[in-house]
Amino acid sequence: MQPSPSGSPDHTPDPGFLTGLPAPARWLVLVCASIGFSLVLQLLHLPGSLLLGPMVAAIVVATNGARLSVHRIPYIAAHSLLGCVIARSLDAEIIKTFAADWPIFLAIVLAVIGASSLMGYLMAKGGTLPGTTAIWGTSAGAASAMMLMAEAHGGDVRLVAFMQYLRVVCVASAASLVAALAFHASGGPAPQIVWFPAVDWIELAKTLAVSFAASALGARLKIPAGTMLLPLIATAALHSAGMITIDLPPWLLAIGYATLGWKIGLSFTRRILRHAAHALPQILASIVVLIVFCAGLAALLTYQFGIDPLTAYLATSPGGLDSVAIIAASTPVDISFVMALQTARLFLVLLLGGPISKFVARRIER
Repeated sequence: MQPSPSGSPDHTPDPGFLTGLPAPARWLVLVCASIGFSLVLQLLHLPGSLLLGPMVAAIVVATNGARLSVHRIPYIAAHSLLGCVIARSLDAEIIKTFAADWPIFLAIVLAVIGASSLMGYLMAKGGTLPGTTAIWGTSAGAASAMMLMAEAHGGDVRLVAFMQYLRVVCVASAASLVAALAFHASGGPAPQIVWFPAVDWIELAKTLAVSFAASALGARLKIPAGTMLLPLIATAALHSAGMITIDLPPWLLAIGYATLGWKIGLSFTRRILRHAAHALPQILASIVVLIVFCAGLAALLTYQFGIDPLTAYLATSPGGLDSVAIIAASTPVDISFVMALQTARLFLVLLLGGPISKFVARRIER
């Protein structure tokens, strides 16, 4: 029996030692475990630790009888924060770089999307993963955004989360090793997070008001992933016009990421974990193929256009955007080129992901 999409339970919750505890005690266990896992992942310099740590903690407690769930309102609010994070990544320098070399960017991004979609189709056709889950799981976009898109288009968000974050870890590790070993680039110390910086409360209130209103509209209109996409569009437009400043404090992002991680992790069951483990060889193979394919595109950029090899490799690296940005910032590369191509890929994946998943679903049904 295939796992059901997120939102509808597979069966009764897993039994475990947490079942007999009162609900406040179970939430306390979840919060403490989330903090612990996030700290460990940050010490290991793994990308996405603020989401990945709570998600892992939620999986652990869910498969041990926690029987907890995240309310819809904070979950939608977390979607809106994610839209703001993506909107914040756009700046004038990235747009200028993209405008100067848009044919190159477009060709590279479409090649990466085509390769990842083909692998997703083959995995879905072979029965490795159910429905369109493989398409979203192999998609070379922002992992957290892909989970929301998958949920909106009928994919199993739990398996998508497993695939996406496994890819992010593998790609970030490969990029770090390539930068250090092949190009002898020495990265600087990991940037320290200032959890409680000075906050312009007026600008923050304006940003949150716009993003929450746009997210509520997306939910009301039932637009696929509209709770993330409408805040992204609204805050990006107002930020570009100088009407708001997107400056989200780390403590607020940590709450938003934890909410997303808990929502996904708490829906895991032991059967879903067994299914993910069964599909692990095929998932790892798809990640390796995508990394090698993107490295080939980087070699083509270097040969055809004379772009610095490390710049080309990081620019074509298949996610995630935040981890690539950190590596690029600590190595001698053209950061604007890297971030322009990475950002272009993110937005094209968001734009084309829905039509691609529907096309694949129709092909599989036939």
